[in-house]
Amino acid sequence: MEQYEFKINEEQVSERIDKLMTTFNPEWSRTQVQQWIKDGNVTVNGDTVKTNYKVQLNDRLELEIPEPELLEVEPEPINLDIVYEDEDVIVVNKPRGMVVHPAPGHYSGTLVNGLMYHCKDLSGINGVIRPGIVHRIDKDTSGLLMVAKNDVAHESLVEQLKAKTTKRIYKAIAHGVIAHDVGTIEAPIGRDKKDRQSMAVTEEGRDAVTHFTVLERFENFTYVQCELETGRTHQIRVHMKYIGFPLAGDPKYGPKKTLDIDGQALHASVLGFVHPRTKEELVFEAPLPQEIVKLLEELRR
Repeated sequence: MEQYEFKINEEQVSERIDKLMTTFNPEWSRTQVQQWIKDGNVTVNGDTVKTNYKVQLNDRLELEIPEPELLEVEPEPINLDIVYEDEDVIVVNKPRGMVVHPAPGHYSGTLVNGLMYHCKDLSGINGVIRPGIVHRIDKDTSGLLMVAKNDVAHESLVEQLKAKTTKRIYKAIAHGVIAHDVGTIEAPIGRDKKDRQSMAVTEEGRDAVTHFTVLERFENFTYVQCELETGRTHQIRVHMKYIGFPLAGDPKYGPKKTLDIDGQALHASVLGFVHPRTKEELVFEAPLPQEIVKLLEELRR
């Protein structure tokens, strides 16, 4: 069980407790905080309160985050596109529309369900919900993902992500015509204060760096390659919106009027890392999915 304690200062007086607590940690959504308050996991000066409680000067807030409930994740016979596999790692080409791991509303049909059917040995570092999962790509983003089969491999791959030595290149179609052939977007990303379900460029966010190269220009769109230096949630989608070129089809960060594609036109095309055991440098490439190929053909016309 995780425990936290906060003391209210003058600037925070009269704020609603549920709203205020989301500012303490960018990972805490307002819905999650409200649930903790309703469940009695939050106390003010030792007493439970309601979600609309307005905090007072020197109030002592205590939060106990309960251990997550263990959920049974069922193996499912899902046809996975496995690009590479050995005793330590698996590289999968995930189709768009597939969720990576079980979460509320998605307890079956996920990549993890399929992986658990395909192989019985996945690292246990992330517990039952995310076995083997080292990094994620969004449901509607297609492309390459590395999965660890044991804890030693898992730790090695996570260290490589932290050290920014992995190679992660994406292809995308963006609204607008980008004038520069190459560029770097360096802007911190954190929870959007106005919409806790979204991310945004914000001063309190974590460092985020994306390098882009223009591959092709069209009348109102640009085909672009983005290379991640860091790996924040929705990084490419947020960064491209930030510089004024949101991704085509992006339901969260893009315009409503867009190309005919269900979800953002974004594909994780290249993945490279050092093998945890052999120390060999491995690089994999996945071709563009048909939906994006068709869009490019239409734009060229």
